[in-house]
Amino acid sequence: MDAHPRVHVSGHPLIQHKLTLLRDVNTEPKKFRELVREVAMLLAYEATADLAVSPRSVTTPLATVEGSQLREKIGLVPILRAGLGMVEGIWDLMPGAEVWHIGLYRDDKTLKPVQYYNKLPVTPTVQVCLVLDPMLATGGSAAATVGILKEWGAQRIKFVGIIAAPEGIKVLSEAHPDVDIYVAAVDKRLTPPPSGPGDPPEGYIVPGLGDAGDRQFGTG
Repeated sequence: MDAHPRVHVSGHPLIQHKLTLLRDVNTEPKKFRELVREVAMLLAYEATADLAVSPRSVTTPLATVEGSQLREKIGLVPILRAGLGMVEGIWDLMPGAEVWHIGLYRDDKTLKPVQYYNKLPVTPTVQVCLVLDPMLATGGSAAATVGILKEWGAQRIKFVGIIAAPEGIKVLSEAHPDVDIYVAAVDKRLTPPPSGPGDPPEGYIVPGLGDAGDRQFGTG
């Protein structure tokens, strides 16, 4: 568990079991996509535990009872493209959630995020935004996305991922100390710049699970 008070690392047995399968290099894309969907759903359950509700009276077959209904509108903001795989699972939990896509890619040389797609409406239509990306690696894309949402006027923003690196947590937390981070694991570190032709690319989470986008879409 990271010491930062806004970092929430799930210890749920189901999440940890599915995370182990995600890490396995032998897990095929179809199964990988299913696991991403399932882990996202479980993490979103934890990330939404503090949503505000209003009282609502309903009639059962036997009596009238006081219940609750969500008071805030939820927006799901997947960072393209890897974040797309997390949407469906969370949508199953919250079918009324709006989905807004933000496209960022990480420049291979600078490791800085570059925005290429943004279709947010002119004014906010939701009160709570869940930023979705399986990997919080360098933290640049997540921090940039949160910045875009704040400029848009989003009131509350949370990041939901699967694996984070300490470097990514540091960047996101320092840029946006008010944003809660929900992940299944915090791994050791990021890969350094390659020193030879056989070394992995820079900025990958170790031990991680590889490139989440490639493994979901079978492009690795």
